[in-house]
Amino acid sequence: MFERFTEKARRVIFFARYEASQYGSPYIETEHLLLGLLREDPALVRRFSELKIVAADIRTDIERNISRRERISTSVEVPLTEDCKKLLKFAAEESQRLAQRHVETGHLLLGILRVEGSLASRILRERGVKPEVVREQLARPPASIKVVSRPSTTTIATLESFLAGLKWHNWEQLAPFFAPNAQFIDSAGKRWIGRDQIEKQFEVLFAPYAKKSVTFLREDTYINRAESLVASILWENVTVGSESTRSMHRMTFVLGPEEEDWAILFIQVTPVVVH
Repeated sequence: MFERFTEKARRVIFFARYEASQYGSPYIETEHLLLGLLREDPALVRRFSELKIVAADIRTDIERNISRRERISTSVEVPLTEDCKKLLKFAAEESQRLAQRHVETGHLLLGILRVEGSLASRILRERGVKPEVVREQLARPPASIKVVSRPSTTTIATLESFLAGLKWHNWEQLAPFFAPNAQFIDSAGKRWIGRDQIEKQFEVLFAPYAKKSVTFLREDTYINRAESLVASILWENVTVGSESTRSMHRMTFVLGPEEEDWAILFIQVTPVVVH
């Protein structure tokens, strides 16, 4: 079903599943897909409305209309509702209608708007987002609608989404966060080069940080001269392999521009304290 979906579009669904679990929903609803869209492409909705749209306001509006339940573990599979299945079908139809090869985030936005009875569609329409306007702009050449997001906003959102996704143990959906030439250096100093190699070893490399007992704290983030994001994450209660001792690890991330998106370029893990 998702063969034609770009990595960005697939991540919207990934984030929607995360949003559903955080609100304790047993299903992925259209409003969760809208929240996932705002996480992945925060500038998209603003592009198609004359009003000043703030993602936090949309979330507040959604929360007024849904019931928050106890959080569901991110390891539990959450299925799509029928409305969401229609939404994804509509997105694929819009891509074909516009003679565009891939299903992008803009097509997902059109899909949301076409499920007219849904909460997500109503919220967008009330804010002046109209399907005909979105469709017209998506039909233009990409260069005429290209939007460059500030690295300080986009890269931090990418980093936080990646960290949240580690708890899901769904390595295949996290691998696209890495640039093709990314590098990973583990706590023992061993280096893996390239996304393909990192993907093959993903469970070995990241399973210690996905355990329920492990917590993390973002120590620092800054933009360097090359306009890449450098972030320091401190992990507590880490055990590696068959070790019984718990360690504290510092994980340094470097994220940079990758075509029109942002990707992880480099990760280095450094042991800090061993208990």
